[in-house]
Amino acid sequence: MKKSVIAIIVVVVVVIIAALFATHKNNSSDKNSSSSNMSGMNMPNSNGSNSQNSTATNSVTIQNFSFSPASITVKKGTTVTWTNKDSTTHTVTETDSQTGPDSGDLATGKTYSFTFNTAGTFKYHCSIHPEMTGTVTVTE
Repeated sequence: MKKSVIAIIVVVVVVIIAALFATHKNNSSDKNSSSSNMSGMNMPNSNGSNSQNSTATNSVTIQNFSFSPASITVKKGTTVTWTNKDSTTHTVTETDSQTGPDSGDLATGKTYSFTFNTAGTFKYHCSIHPEMTGTVTVTE
């Protein structure tokens, strides 16, 4: 009887340890996949500048709890479109009290567009997840 109880306890402990290991492994791979876009790295591109500089595009993807690209440069009068490809709701909300984007809640798969008619630098964030930030630089 004692051997049966001990065997059951050993099996339960092994199952718990295996479950903890599997959970830890999944969390580690989630962190690795969310950082695999290398957005925080300063890697030179073909013209010798680094990729931290603003990107010439008018589309921003919301995915893995970040805006990609995080910084863009557009000409005055350009419409920028944000697309939420994340599994949760986000916003695109101006940060520094300028006339800038204010999307309200963007569910998964939804888009929001804003036309920048004034030159300047416009910082924005997700009001639900304030650590998510981005910048649009508007030139003449």
